[in-house]
Amino acid sequence: MLITAVGLNHRTAPLAVRERLSFPENTLKEALRTLTEQDGVESCVIISTCNRTEIYAVLTDEGGLDSILRFLADRCETTVETLKGYIYVYTFGEGVRHLFRVASGLDSMVLGETQILGQVKQAYQCAQQVETVNWLMNCTFQQALAVGKRVRTETGIDRNPVSISYAAVELARQTLGNLEGREVLIVGAGKMSELTAKHLLSNGVAGVIVSNRSYDRAVELARQFGGRAVRFDELYQWMEHADIVISCTAASHYVIRPEPMAVVQERRGGRQIFLIDIAVPRDVAPEVGQLPGVVLYDIDSLQSVVDANLAERRRAAVVAERIIDAELREFLLSLGARFVIPTVVALKKRGEEIKQNEMRRALNRLGNVSDRERKIIGAMANSIVNQLLHEPITRLKKLALTPEGHIYSDALQKLFDLKTAEETDQEPCPVSCGKGKRG
Repeated sequence: MLITAVGLNHRTAPLAVRERLSFPENTLKEALRTLTEQDGVESCVIISTCNRTEIYAVLTDEGGLDSILRFLADRCETTVETLKGYIYVYTFGEGVRHLFRVASGLDSMVLGETQILGQVKQAYQCAQQVETVNWLMNCTFQQALAVGKRVRTETGIDRNPVSISYAAVELARQTLGNLEGREVLIVGAGKMSELTAKHLLSNGVAGVIVSNRSYDRAVELARQFGGRAVRFDELYQWMEHADIVISCTAASHYVIRPEPMAVVQERRGGRQIFLIDIAVPRDVAPEVGQLPGVVLYDIDSLQSVVDANLAERRRAAVVAERIIDAELREFLLSLGARFVIPTVVALKKRGEEIKQNEMRRALNRLGNVSDRERKIIGAMANSIVNQLLHEPITRLKKLALTPEGHIYSDALQKLFDLKTAEETDQEPCPVSCGKGKRG
């Protein structure tokens, strides 16, 4: 019994398939309940984002995987065979490793992105609310969240921006210093402008002014950020007051030209202005960047920053993989010990039950026996049971100190049909779950 991961992501399935297998928030709880009602599925968590849908499940037998595949195929309105062309399956330790990598941002479209850690946490909390998690799922997800936090803290993998919009804001911050109190003028009202505005506001800019050829769209975007919309023919007038100008329109010609921009700078008294041109074709004429007090970055400049930062993230990812390897080994060792103790207890109990039953039958057949003979028979029965169980118990305890310990424990439970404590009692998770020393 261990976590099995079944899913698809941006690398294995096109958007059309991912859309059909997504689980909106209002359907997630019912999906969790339905899934745990399937044969062989004891516990589950569903992570559903724009780039992935993954089911993490504790299975009681091999039929549980078939149940999950049928569940997903029904959701996607396709056959299991067709679905298999898009999904991946990770079992045992590889399932845990995959979850650790997902929580750490190593399996994301944008390497090291931070949003996924919160999404993993939300998915886990949702499953807790509908009680589709057992002690093993609790331990695994708590540890995954701890690993994700440790990776970000120790490697800084999410510190260097790798999106054009975020890189633009970082360049502005590095050039102008603290962005708090700065005025921002956004030219254009598309998605890139919207993303850049979000990053600017999170850095504390004083206000956002939006100018767009479609004034209604400018009003809509400005309202979204609590800013102000201005008409496109007033663009240069408002540039006189701005500290940062971000331009991303669909124009086929230069929107910001050197001659009127020189007038703007003259009226500004040469005060520095930061221009970020993220349009293709460019919105800002290259000559504008030669004017006194103007700092101009185009998308090529930003891309070089993104490429350099992505290289930094890749180097951090190497360190992150080592952290995950160490955490995985420690976690599986802890699980091995967690599995072996109830297994040993249950095996000894089964041996004692067999011994007592067979002694009772033998003594009934023998009739009257002396106390001495009864003790000899009992000693012999004890010796047989102890010798028979000694080697497997000793080996199981040694194997518990390996990452595969839980597999042998699980196999022994199945071979002897043992009923262990965790099947009837919900005990507190003894694994570290991210608490305590980390190094």
